[in-house]
Amino acid sequence: MKQKKGLQRLTKSQQKIEKLFSLKQINQSDIEGLTKAENDYLNELLTEKVNSLKGADRDRFLRKIEPITSEATKNQLWETNHNKIMWAISTLLQEYNRMPSKTEISNKAELSRQTVHKHLKEYHQHPHHLEQMEQFRFMATRVLAMVYRYAINGDTSAAKLYFNIIGLLNNGQQSTKATVQHQNNYIQINNTILSQQAIESLQPEQLNSIEAILKKALF
Repeated sequence: MKQKKGLQRLTKSQQKIEKLFSLKQINQSDIEGLTKAENDYLNELLTEKVNSLKGADRDRFLRKIEPITSEATKNQLWETNHNKIMWAISTLLQEYNRMPSKTEISNKAELSRQTVHKHLKEYHQHPHHLEQMEQFRFMATRVLAMVYRYAINGDTSAAKLYFNIIGLLNNGQQSTKATVQHQNNYIQINNTILSQQAIESLQPEQLNSIEAILKKALF
């Protein structure tokens, strides 16, 4: 008897969910009466549906559930689209040796052409993209440290890159003032430290002499 009642309750829950899916758009007011178990079941079905749909069908379904989609889920969907589009472009570039069209990208990524167009047009303004760029900037000093490590181990290409980055060589052109683009960077030769402040205090002829010595030693 208990098992039969359990099946009846499950059937009622399924009927509620099916009714929601039949709506043109699902709003917050439509799910207010759901129990926690029904909410969990709904979220499970929504995830399966989004993952199974492709192209325009996926777009239509996302518009249907947009009012009940959390910001966290929207960010996850954006990230999924971003990764799919990057993968599609990278793959097609290798296949065609040219930049693919939006139609080719959408077919490869299994996204609608409208989604691809919108994403490529607006991705650089999306908060998640800006957050990713900040993460890359955050890691810049680590990359510079690795370049420096290769340089002091005798890699002349790394040394040239390092000096160009901090502005010491200024791409081989003379300058009346050297600039260091990354703060808290310095060059240490034995017990002598050449800091940004020290570089900026040097006279033009002193900078030219240092540059000539470095060029002779490295190139």
